[in-house]
Amino acid sequence: MKTIYLVRHAKSSWDFPELDDFQRPLSSRGKADAPRMGKFLNDQQVHPDLVVSSPAERAIKTAKKVVAELGIDKREIITDKSVYHAWPDRLLKVIVELDDQHTSVMLFGHNPGLTEFANQLAGASIENIPTTGAVGISFEVNYWRDIGYEAGKLLFFHYPKGLK
Repeated sequence: MKTIYLVRHAKSSWDFPELDDFQRPLSSRGKADAPRMGKFLNDQQVHPDLVVSSPAERAIKTAKKVVAELGIDKREIITDKSVYHAWPDRLLKVIVELDDQHTSVMLFGHNPGLTEFANQLAGASIENIPTTGAVGISFEVNYWRDIGYEAGKLLFFHYPKGLK
């Protein structure tokens, strides 16, 4: 069994127009939502054994805040440039190349590719993964290379505004 947790970066700030898209920081709402989602995921017993993030400022900061709530050292986060604004085929390539010793991965990325990827993996119809939204998908496979589109089972879809 393999499990993928997809997390969209938290709300970013547009207060610094001189910054490149890659460098945009989190907004105050994003800074609050990320640990809140991390705590919620921890309460739901979500504990990935691998964390991969886009290296964009807003994605890596979200990853650090979420994993802190999961009890994972932020130094364990692996950044992968190919996740930055990636489309489903590129994200699938990242997944199928993972080491099979890992049974679950949490991937921090960007829309619109992340929503499309979740839908294609689980045959779901999520309209939009909002900022700091998280999707869990499980697969009845032993090897990451065997994961394919519409082969997963949607476990959950949560986002900050929907949390109690």
